[in-house]
Amino acid sequence: MFVQLEEINSRPKPFEFYTAHELWVDEYISRQMLSYHLNGEIDASSRNFSFINKSVDWIISQFEIREGKSVIDFGCGPGLYTERLAKANASITGIDFSRNSIEYARNRARDEKLNIQYVNQNYLEFNSVNQYDLIVMIFCDFCALSPGQRKALLEKFKICLKPEGSILLDVHSFNAFNQREESATYTANPENNFWSPEKNFVFQNTFKYADAKVTLDKYTIIERNRTRKIYNWLQHYDKDSLTKEFAESGLQIEQYLANVAGDEFKADENEFAIVAKAEK
Repeated sequence: MFVQLEEINSRPKPFEFYTAHELWVDEYISRQMLSYHLNGEIDASSRNFSFINKSVDWIISQFEIREGKSVIDFGCGPGLYTERLAKANASITGIDFSRNSIEYARNRARDEKLNIQYVNQNYLEFNSVNQYDLIVMIFCDFCALSPGQRKALLEKFKICLKPEGSILLDVHSFNAFNQREESATYTANPENNFWSPEKNFVFQNTFKYADAKVTLDKYTIIERNRTRKIYNWLQHYDKDSLTKEFAESGLQIEQYLANVAGDEFKADENEFAIVAKAEK
């Protein structure tokens, strides 16, 4: 027991482990994630529907999304953005790891007769010969990736962009990092049964890495016949650090915003968004 508790409370190196498949491929957990996506009143898995509607209206206006334009959404979930963007008559592609989310999105597109192509794949493994007018990656998905994964993804973005195309994504800020505190908690058989329908015990350890501006929520889920670990990493940025990372991949940030709904940038917010293009 002592050895197990030591392991539960051990601090890994930043981005040492990658467990996204546990969230998005596990049949039970992915259904839980889908239910959060579809709860339009809360900001969990996706933002609330009121914000999404505002965001899509701004995106359509800002990037002139209309017939003849093409948009690709990396991490599209159940199609909350793609479905709304498709109603502007653009050609839309959505990529997501979760089979449950993609099946839901495909059914919605069929029922609504919308021109959307959905790809059920880890977007880190996605390749396309097509180029797009707009690449979006929303709800700070970019921050969950390791430095190597982010670099590979930005290279992929550059290949997928049309010559005058744009990238829109949002990230967690240094301000959000400063607000996090390290902690260790334990819950017996959580009431919402998020991790498993069976009786389970959940240890959550939150770690901060000051030099890297990274946080980790490490979950150890113990059931009768198995023990699992989930690592939820988050990279945090300010303008300078994000600008440098994009520049190293040949991408230039043209605009800083408070969010993907086009609000004015504020330095003291917990998130911010950017619009970027390929360097000429």
